[in-house]
Amino acid sequence: MSEERGEGMGGGQVAAEELRLLIERAERLEEEKKGISDDIKDVMLEAKSRGYDAKAIRRIMAIRKKKREEYQEEEAMVETYMQALGML
Repeated sequence: MSEERGEGMGGGQVAAEELRLLIERAERLEEEKKGISDDIKDVMLEAKSRGYDAKAIRRIMAIRKKKREEYQEEEAMVETYMQALGML
């Protein structure tokens, strides 16, 4: 067995260098994700400091990700349920 290969958990051969590179790549992406998450938090804090509601902004962002029909169906269902509960 060469030094490049080791026994995998399933008993198969694992290319150690390939595995190391994949793990390092995933770690770099996790760091980038954390950085982006921190940037989004900063934007939300800025919005809040300017008098905007961060919760409302996040809701609008979620709505904008959806197709118009999907959003309309969800809203209609919520309204139906709220009416059934006497909330409207």
